[in-house]
Amino acid sequence: MAIYRLLRRQVFEPEDLRLLGIVYEDVLKALGLVDRKDPATELIAKKLVELAQAGERDPQCLKDLTIEFVQK
Repeated sequence: MAIYRLLRRQVFEPEDLRLLGIVYEDVLKALGLVDRKDPATELIAKKLVELAQAGERDPQCLKDLTIEFVQK
């Protein structure tokens, strides 16, 4: 999955990794994305990592901001 490949290159605490994985799956589900090879999944993963690097850790906020970004 795109999110896990990106996270290997980042320094996050284990609980952050778990959180980002859950939010990633929630975003994909909310957007109806099931094909993990869809380029949109990579875009979603990158946005989640970017938000987390900026310090965001609230799951609902991460989800909302990522969906908003994708739907622009």
